[in-house]
Amino acid sequence: MKIAKKVFVYLLIVVIIGLVIPQNFGMPVEGATYNSYNQRSFWFYPWGKSITHKGVDIFAKEGTNVLASTGGLVCNVGKNELGGNVILILGPKWRLHYYAHLKEINTSAFSFVGKGTTIGKVGTTGNAIGKAPHLHYSIYTLLPYLWRMDGSAQGWKKAFFLNPTPFLNGL
Repeated sequence: MKIAKKVFVYLLIVVIIGLVIPQNFGMPVEGATYNSYNQRSFWFYPWGKSITHKGVDIFAKEGTNVLASTGGLVCNVGKNELGGNVILILGPKWRLHYYAHLKEINTSAFSFVGKGTTIGKVGTTGNAIGKAPHLHYSIYTLLPYLWRMDGSAQGWKKAFFLNPTPFLNGL
């Protein structure tokens, strides 16, 4: 019964995050500006093992603070082959914010973070080894935007990704 209650509480929180909390967006790398990322790198093809670049790389000095771009629930922290040290946060509008190549992680799964909370440090883990330190930042949507699909490489996946550039440029 305890587990069922916990699951219910987390599901309720997910619904509230998705419907109620406004998306108040912030720059995910401390001190980063418009010049810290390539305006045209989202959905760039070809892009190594991932085939298509599904986010934006924000360049900064190794060890620079990585900040939560929105408030939300930390769904996952860990490692994967391409992203290295990664964090996944469920934010407003049921959007997942993905932070990759971190030197270190300063949050834990199933915790809540506010916009601007330090969650990690810029690094070169995963397939960024040997490259300039940066944060790979992506925004996924759980509710697909079917009208965004196109005939490009992995175009069907475009329904699940949002271009972070307009959000970053609005800061």
